[in-house]
Amino acid sequence: MSRRKLLAIAGVAILTGLYWTSKRPSARPASARTPPVDDARPLDVLIIGAGLSGIGAARHLLAKSPGKHFEILEARHAIGGTWDLFRYPGVRSDSDVFTLGYSFKPWRGRKSIADGPDIRQYIQEASDEAGITERIRFGHKVKTAAWSSSSQLWTVTAEAQDAQGNTCSVTRTAKFLFLCSGYYSYDEGYRPAFPNEAAFEGRIIHPQFWPDDLDYAGKRVVVIGSGATAVTLIPALTDKAAHVTMLQRSPSYVAVRPLVDEAAVKLQRWAPASVAHTVTRWKNVLTSIFYYQIARRRPDLFQQRLLDAARESIGERFDARDFTPAYKPWDQRVCAVPDGDLFKSIRQGKASVVTDTIEAFTPRGIRLSTGQELQADIIVSATGLKLNVLGDVAFTLDGGTLDIPRTLVYKGMMLGGVPNFAYAFGYTNSSWTLKAELTADYVCRLLNFMDRRGYTAVYPKADPTVEERPLLDFTSGYVARSAAVLPKQGSKRPWQVYQNYLLDKYTIQLAPLNDGTLTFTAR
Repeated sequence: MSRRKLLAIAGVAILTGLYWTSKRPSARPASARTPPVDDARPLDVLIIGAGLSGIGAARHLLAKSPGKHFEILEARHAIGGTWDLFRYPGVRSDSDVFTLGYSFKPWRGRKSIADGPDIRQYIQEASDEAGITERIRFGHKVKTAAWSSSSQLWTVTAEAQDAQGNTCSVTRTAKFLFLCSGYYSYDEGYRPAFPNEAAFEGRIIHPQFWPDDLDYAGKRVVVIGSGATAVTLIPALTDKAAHVTMLQRSPSYVAVRPLVDEAAVKLQRWAPASVAHTVTRWKNVLTSIFYYQIARRRPDLFQQRLLDAARESIGERFDARDFTPAYKPWDQRVCAVPDGDLFKSIRQGKASVVTDTIEAFTPRGIRLSTGQELQADIIVSATGLKLNVLGDVAFTLDGGTLDIPRTLVYKGMMLGGVPNFAYAFGYTNSSWTLKAELTADYVCRLLNFMDRRGYTAVYPKADPTVEERPLLDFTSGYVARSAAVLPKQGSKRPWQVYQNYLLDKYTIQLAPLNDGTLTFTAR
């Protein structure tokens, strides 16, 4: 698609967004007041997950497919997903909150890079305001999902656990299944076994399961890792810790982002909140696409700009080897540091970076391959996530097990040959919510189309001429470790996965539903 066409799509989208935000009612949709459906009655839609994606999906159903009976099953006992799970010091988004947030709910905070608790509160407010919270079944961890062509229903079993830990099995049936459970395991992070780690006399922590009782004041802390969690955690720890060392096997790209979007703050002063939010959102979408294209087309220039910013912020303690990865920008995600907080910690001597490999743990720290020993009282293994796109759910179709690694994804949100199913999966190079909202909007369009035509089932029909490609064109460790269990994308439309919001606006939101690939049936 030409640059001119992309800009035209962007212009139309912005004007359309401004028009509708000016007309958007402030009250919650009337359908939100519908009481929960009876257990014995099949749901129209069953949403799995009450995080950012799940609450957004529910809000889209209320607004664009009113009257649909739906429910949300949430494994945890609170709303928020990622933003309820992660509790380590300094937890925050590495995307701006105007694009991470919903299109329908303006962000009113001052920070553009928002803290985790604020994001969780934002999601909770969105759920409460729309009357979604009353439709959530908390403590329901979905175990199996079985499709029956004869009944044209999904039968979902979940392990229900109350606040006291008592469990029982719960079964729900639904006409359409919408998976919004994120992309990683909530129960298990990636935690490599380190040589001789049992010898270490201090505590070893994984950020995904940060203990409430951890006292790091005055302690020497070593954080293993160089990804988003590590660069977020380290500046927060320096407030109390004696010293924090980031131990990385290889560097990541790190970009300075403003903590406060001054243009957004000024716009919020004179424009209605919905208009200011929409304009800022689109500004940030287009800006991120612009910089991503520069990074991919002129990687040397992009890399040099990042190094120059780091050198200026760190000063004489700067070592280019600690911030120069062996890969090109956006082969892995670029980490964001608001107002350069990580660099400031290094400049002040509160934190340091060591690029080396681990030979073994010792009683008092870590011995490196170069022979150096890092002294530590606490070691944090910020070594990544365990990828889990379909939420540990065992899927069957008419009694046969779904072979996920041999399944192609359709438009990055449905699975070839799987009826009445969609899943929310965000971007690797931009805010998760942008793609999640496009997916929710598409599901509503699809359901409305099926109602008008009298269809009861839909699935993407596999194309034998399409070649399989990896789902994610990313070299990050957590992606490489999980490649064998992920579904695949295809070599051509509509089986390709784009990491481009404007292209997806065209191929998902504007393209016709009846595209020759989707197969519709009626009972």
